[in-house]
Amino acid sequence: MNENHRLIDRRRFLNLTGTSGIALVAAVTGSAFWSMQPKQAIADSVPPLDPDAALKRLMDGNQRFVQQKGQHPDQSKARIKEVAQAQHPFAALLCCADSRVPPEILFDEGIGDLFDIRVAGNIVTDEVLGSLEYAVGILNTPLIMVLGHERCGAVTAAVQGESLPGHIGSFVKAIKPVIAKTKSESSDDPVDKAVIANVQYQVQKLKQNSTILSQRLSEGKLKIVGGRYDLDTGEVGLI
Repeated sequence: MNENHRLIDRRRFLNLTGTSGIALVAAVTGSAFWSMQPKQAIADSVPPLDPDAALKRLMDGNQRFVQQKGQHPDQSKARIKEVAQAQHPFAALLCCADSRVPPEILFDEGIGDLFDIRVAGNIVTDEVLGSLEYAVGILNTPLIMVLGHERCGAVTAAVQGESLPGHIGSFVKAIKPVIAKTKSESSDDPVDKAVIANVQYQVQKLKQNSTILSQRLSEGKLKIVGGRYDLDTGEVGLI
């Protein structure tokens, strides 16, 4: 990427983020960040899917997985070469680090299709938010899904409120704000209720704490949804 192209790409990013993105652009303009981007990594050359179309593709893939009719797309050597110099993921997934919830498998997608961020409890931290802003602001990803799952260990620990060793308690602390709300409500399964409430809470944090994401939302170029993965059936339900 030559210097002129770099300047054009920076202006495009500034335009899509608005004046609130000036600080972010300033932070990376003088660094090696831009020079590390592969040629055409700014996804202008690949028109992104409509957010609704992206969500349909994601959910259709999950149905193929549930029905054991997976197509296993974009996993060939040709695909590896195709995305080696640029990525254009159609969806970004913030999901739990649980080994039973691998996004590419349960949505029947392949290399370069999904921008995955996995952390226990699918919580929004500054680093997670920055990563999602990169997916949306730089790669033009039109869909974000916050994906919780049945019997989540992180949520269970938050519900039980027990002391945890090391840094394990850090993600529990991030989930606790939703626990107080759900404890006052009667439920046969307080953990599952908290799983759903936590997804809703993290979705709201994304919408409220990022000017980059909120601008794309207001322009109709982004959709942020919540989902719950059923460990027993393999099905993802929208929240």
